[in-house]
Amino acid sequence: MNGPHPLASAVAAAVVEVGGLLREWRRDPRARSGVWEGSQFKAEADAMAHRALSRRLSAIDGRIPVVSEEDPASLSRRRPPRYWLIDPIDGTASYVHGFDGYVTQAALVIGERPEVAAVFAPESEVLYTAVRGQGARRDGRPLPVHPPTPPGHGVLTDNTPEPTGIARRAYERFGYGEYLESGSISLKLCRIAEGHAHLFVKDVPVRDWDVAAPGLVLAETGGLVTRLDGTGFSYRGAFEHTGLVGAADPSTCRAVARWATP
Repeated sequence: MNGPHPLASAVAAAVVEVGGLLREWRRDPRARSGVWEGSQFKAEADAMAHRALSRRLSAIDGRIPVVSEEDPASLSRRRPPRYWLIDPIDGTASYVHGFDGYVTQAALVIGERPEVAAVFAPESEVLYTAVRGQGARRDGRPLPVHPPTPPGHGVLTDNTPEPTGIARRAYERFGYGEYLESGSISLKLCRIAEGHAHLFVKDVPVRDWDVAAPGLVLAETGGLVTRLDGTGFSYRGAFEHTGLVGAADPSTCRAVARWATP
């Protein structure tokens, strides 16, 4: 793409506005209430944010449909050739329990890849944006491309006070010496994109809307995110996959994926 994407600033404004609403709603216990659906907690705020973000994106261009975690009907249809893939709240557990590690995000998917992305962390008021082929930004400032970071170098990140499970095994297997506790999947990938961390590995179910926006931010800084088996997120067919590996250095991403799925 040549020149600024015409939808980039509009989607960024939309997630910032919805992020502001999420901070306001957080003071209301009703917004934090909800039910468990399998292993995921669905708060009332998830549905509220879905409606708010969907309305804003539809107002930008009503010809582009919205596909959302909070709209099962949109997930049951065949994927459109061009659509907004949104996660109204990534990190609902952080949101309802008073932690900072949640975001609201949207990606414009064209064909089988995200082309425009916006991720907003309301509590820190940090905005990450990316346009394919034009780089990524943090609060409007370009993020640099990462230097080579071999396995074991830099910082491993996860959402617990200390690495556990597969994160602990990767930490020990590759010899990491530094660890960063972070929040949602998206926020961890953005931490890698901005250089505060270098590897994130998870072996739980992951969905396309978790990854589309921050994955583009990471890719535009030279990093890579794959499924746990090393294959890419194709943005076709099923929305759910098993695990992911995200790294500042694609060679590290591939090495960890090979180790994780021998």
